[in-house]
Amino acid sequence: MLREIEKRTLSGLAMLYVLLAVLLGTGYLAIEAIRHGRVLEAVLWALALVVDGILLCGFVVVNPNEGKVLQLFGDYKGTVKQPGLRWANPFYTKRRVSLRVRNFETVKLKVNDARGNPIEIATIVVWKVVDTAEAIFYVDDYENYVRVQCESALRTLATGYPYDAHGDELDLVGHTAEVSKRLQSEIEERVARAGVDVIETRISHLAYAPEIAAAMLRRQQATAVVAARQKIVEGAVGMVEMALEMLAQKQVITLDEERKAAMVSNLMVVLCSEHSTQPVVNTGTLHN
Repeated sequence: MLREIEKRTLSGLAMLYVLLAVLLGTGYLAIEAIRHGRVLEAVLWALALVVDGILLCGFVVVNPNEGKVLQLFGDYKGTVKQPGLRWANPFYTKRRVSLRVRNFETVKLKVNDARGNPIEIATIVVWKVVDTAEAIFYVDDYENYVRVQCESALRTLATGYPYDAHGDELDLVGHTAEVSKRLQSEIEERVARAGVDVIETRISHLAYAPEIAAAMLRRQQATAVVAARQKIVEGAVGMVEMALEMLAQKQVITLDEERKAAMVSNLMVVLCSEHSTQPVVNTGTLHN
């Protein structure tokens, strides 16, 4: 398996001084040979000038957080990562690979969740190249490869979870941190062969598809109302039970079963009603 090899190269500044000195010296000697009519010597010095010019093509500038992949007639020779002006074999072909952290946002994908509801989802992916050899030689275009694989992983993930759920079931809305970690691991498995490391993934857009958004909103509202009513009834039952127990303990009044039932009914109406109740005072029976 082809893996990255860090290539050690010569200092560009030192080689620049040496080659410039050789170029000036060779040029001077060639001119002197021509002036004195030494043709063969002049030809040799001219060839030396050509060689020196070829050696000048070996300079390469490496920026911080950047790598230059070196090849010699198609054979991978290594990657230069040391920043600055460097010098390598002038016959090497040099390809630039950025090692900086990058990020992009996928397009809004329209998929069906685990329950078959159409949803729209998008994610932000933060990544960087960690192996230049794999990035260059194992995939055709590693940037496009990462984008396509991220969209594929996101589509697969969205179909495995419901948009929202009740209870302890994982869903896309209520468990974004867990879903993002799962998405990151899914993408890492897909792009590992491209020499890429996924640093972070975040869900950036999540919504029902427009054609069912209104219906799902009504369903969410109905679910919220039912849950609220359930809490209200649970609280009302507890308060009624507490009221009956306190009346019995303090012997404020003795109630038979019929009056207890009437009291429970009245208290439940008062506690569960959405509107404020109007008290009715019993003043007894009027006689004409």
